[in-house]
Amino acid sequence: MVDFRQRAYVKYSDDREKDDVMPRVDFFDERCKGCGLCVETCPKDCLVISKRFNRQGYAVAECEAPERCTGCALCAEMCPDVVIEVWK
Repeated sequence: MVDFRQRAYVKYSDDREKDDVMPRVDFFDERCKGCGLCVETCPKDCLVISKRFNRQGYAVAECEAPERCTGCALCAEMCPDVVIEVWK
């Protein structure tokens, strides 16, 4: 069986210095079920369940305050549906 959770690792864009780049959190909205585990896990309270819905009718998570994000990727590790990618 393939373990899809391996995608939860922090990815670095380009070859810039690691401390130089502001983290970015990407969501695959169509996979999100709005469970809120990522929201509860975020130590900086950057994530919220939005008022937007995906095609399945679930309210999706989003990063409300990207300036507070540290790129720790705890949200991506916690997500059971592999919805989140964290880029640094």
